[in-house]
Amino acid sequence: MNTESNHQTTTDTTTVTATTPPPQVWPTLSAHDAHALIDFLERAFGFRRVVVYGDDDTVAHAQLAWPEGGGIMMGSNKTVGDWVREPGTFGAYVVTADPDAVHERAKAAGARIVREPEDQDYGNREVLIADPEGNLWSFGTYRGEPV
Repeated sequence: MNTESNHQTTTDTTTVTATTPPPQVWPTLSAHDAHALIDFLERAFGFRRVVVYGDDDTVAHAQLAWPEGGGIMMGSNKTVGDWVREPGTFGAYVVTADPDAVHERAKAAGARIVREPEDQDYGNREVLIADPEGNLWSFGTYRGEPV
């Protein structure tokens, strides 16, 4: 495959190439109050609600998009079944061009900052933030090594 001929489309903060497949790995989490957590993730971090299925009390399935690519899936806590995840035990590293802006947004929304933005020895700048359910979110500039 000739990567030099990839068509690139640039929007606000996202660059997508014609050969980049849509996300195929979806981190998932459950929440005691999924509706409130969805609202928080939008307000504090900038995730975008794509779909939310359920009723007034329970979220059966939700998908939230990260504006720079990828996203998460989540739902209300289930106590029985094959897919039981304990709320508050999730952790994710999220790539962003501006972790300081995410930090400021999260701080303004009342998020608990676990570790202030800092530069790492390997060139990453990152911040660590906890959501109201206790999940940990690291936002940083390190995009991973090419595969």
